[in-house]
Amino acid sequence: MRTQPDWSHVTTIREALAGASSFLREAGAKDAMFEAELLIRHTLNWDRTRFLTSMTEPIPAEAVDRLAALCQRRAENEPLQYIFGSQEFYGRPFTVGPGVLIPRPETEILVERILRKADEMWEKDSLLRVADIGTGSGAICITLACERPHWNVTTVDISADASRIAQENARLLGADIRFLLGDLVEPLVREGSRLDILVSNPPYIPSRDVDELDEEVRGFEPRLALDGGDDGLDFYRRLSQALPILLREKAIVAFEVGIHQAQAVAGLLQATGMVSETEIICDLAGIERVVMGIRK
Repeated sequence: MRTQPDWSHVTTIREALAGASSFLREAGAKDAMFEAELLIRHTLNWDRTRFLTSMTEPIPAEAVDRLAALCQRRAENEPLQYIFGSQEFYGRPFTVGPGVLIPRPETEILVERILRKADEMWEKDSLLRVADIGTGSGAICITLACERPHWNVTTVDISADASRIAQENARLLGADIRFLLGDLVEPLVREGSRLDILVSNPPYIPSRDVDELDEEVRGFEPRLALDGGDDGLDFYRRLSQALPILLREKAIVAFEVGIHQAQAVAGLLQATGMVSETEIICDLAGIERVVMGIRK
């Protein structure tokens, strides 16, 4: 464990920023100054304007102690989102912590495309049945339920910890969602559900690559939400195999995928004979990130 420096001399915001950024830089932070600012603002519960206009103001000794503890956690590669306990997704704050994958910006593309395609295929007020497989923090299912309150949204996860965090997020954000515990679509198959939309951001990192991820990912985020089997495609195969007993006559299937996986996942969907067309959407970095199957 890295030894915490003596910050007893720190009396102002500027000195706190200098001390925290220096400590984080020595710990290997890629953007130490920015992270130090975020940690100070979190400690004091300040917005950026207040922070920038208060450099010469005194900082309480107890705040310095809290800041030192947060810097230590960050130096041990704990994700900032876990330290802060939240991550914004689609303009809403989501509680996150150990046990759930931190929502990524690229997943917003998955949600956005589902909403857009649904508006093209159904009347505005259609009462669609939607299932999100792999609840995590609830980012996908809660966003869909908030954006389309008239949809009937169900989500399934095998992790009770993830489901608990997601249910708390749904309560805080006012989303009406049915939560099920189980292995992928098995609870839906048992009850005979038929879906208009099936969405999933399943684990898709090949097993051999999980241990090569950055320490703040592999050391803190749940392996259960990362490991997609030998080639990263295990969950797409299982989900695709279930489509014949889950999809209605007109339906959308939408998956987030890893780098270089889109063509293979599109092929899995096409091989089911349950979709009439597939579409691949790139993220802002130009990476093929979302695969959609359309059944008309």
